[in-house]
Amino acid sequence: MDPAGEAHTPAVRFLAAVLLAGLTAGATGWFFVHLLHVLERLAYGMGDGTFLDAVVSTDPRRRVAVLALAGVLGGVSWFLIRRHGRGIVSVADAVEGWRMPIVTTFLHSTTQVVIVGLGASIGREVAPREMSAAWAGLISDRLGLSREDRRTIVACGAGAGLASVYSIPLSGAVFALEVLLVRLGPRTVWPALAVSGIAVLVADGWQRPEPFYTVPELHPTASLLVWAVIAGPLLGVLGHLFHRLVHRFEIARPTGVGLLVTMPLAFTAVGLVSVWVPSVLGNGQSTAQTAFDATLLGPLAVVVLARAVATLLTIRSGAWGGTLTPGIALGAGLGALGGLAWSLVWPGTQIAAFAFIGAAAFLGTSMRAPFTALVLVLEFTQQGVQVLVPALLALAGAVAGSAWIEGRLSAASEHHDTP
Repeated sequence: MDPAGEAHTPAVRFLAAVLLAGLTAGATGWFFVHLLHVLERLAYGMGDGTFLDAVVSTDPRRRVAVLALAGVLGGVSWFLIRRHGRGIVSVADAVEGWRMPIVTTFLHSTTQVVIVGLGASIGREVAPREMSAAWAGLISDRLGLSREDRRTIVACGAGAGLASVYSIPLSGAVFALEVLLVRLGPRTVWPALAVSGIAVLVADGWQRPEPFYTVPELHPTASLLVWAVIAGPLLGVLGHLFHRLVHRFEIARPTGVGLLVTMPLAFTAVGLVSVWVPSVLGNGQSTAQTAFDATLLGPLAVVVLARAVATLLTIRSGAWGGTLTPGIALGAGLGALGGLAWSLVWPGTQIAAFAFIGAAAFLGTSMRAPFTALVLVLEFTQQGVQVLVPALLALAGAVAGSAWIEGRLSAASEHHDTP
């Protein structure tokens, strides 16, 4: 019996739901990835090089114009969705039983991918999670799954959507278990693994693609270990503050006619910033790669600050999207900045190792999922096994630092509200 007292769905129907959720999540990821690449080619002439290479080779005036267009398209689309759609349902609500309208969810998700493909400074990972969760919910309803089994399949579908769009099967499964289900057991673990694996197989086949970030083989040092212990709590505090800012801006973003003004203005502003800091465009991959390759403090500090401001401004203007890859970018940037400064006192450690640990620690607290964050960074870079000990210590310190600042802020808020 499940926690609600319902009998489990018959095995054949549950197995069919697992298979179909994986297939639809894989197809969804494949579609969104190819749509993104088509838009990048149209906007910036992207070929075999990186997105940053394509942006840098594009006339700065074109960058501004493309971002302005993205703001107009996003503002109009979300205004119409809000006015005429059946309501935007989040993945978290869908896991708890809400029905996600397929057409509205598709338009909402596709709009996210369109603006990212045109250079919006926000992540693309929410779109495949939402659409895959919507398909998983529809499949569960058609197969008549029990309430608890439906919850499992929707969560697994969402995790598989994340997995398929980045080809990170383990991260998708861990995300479903740690963030959405918050439950470990045979009835959740094997479906999470299976749905995520099927989705990546459908989207990319059995051959693993090149890593999302190019990182050299990392090596541990005593310097890195000491830095990780010291820097972990600070990264946790910064990750927590970023999470709070994002949440506040999501609540405050316009949803009506204001979208038609705020998004074009904000996106144009980001386009203007890209004239001097091209890596500010896109979902954060360029910023993170800059951090992994960093050699100078000053230029990297400008890139990290520009990324933080651009992502927060994009969210505040009314745009929807993810903060996973922007979180990795900011964490890697902060880690590299700390590592560059630390190396002046205690040299001998790769800056990429500092960036790796910074990405995991910052992301773990900004998305409140330390295990998912570590696995994500491992799969994105296909590196890091050799520096797991300092990474774990930094993550432990980050979680502690996040809890500490949350307690301080809550106490301050209660004191302020007391007459």
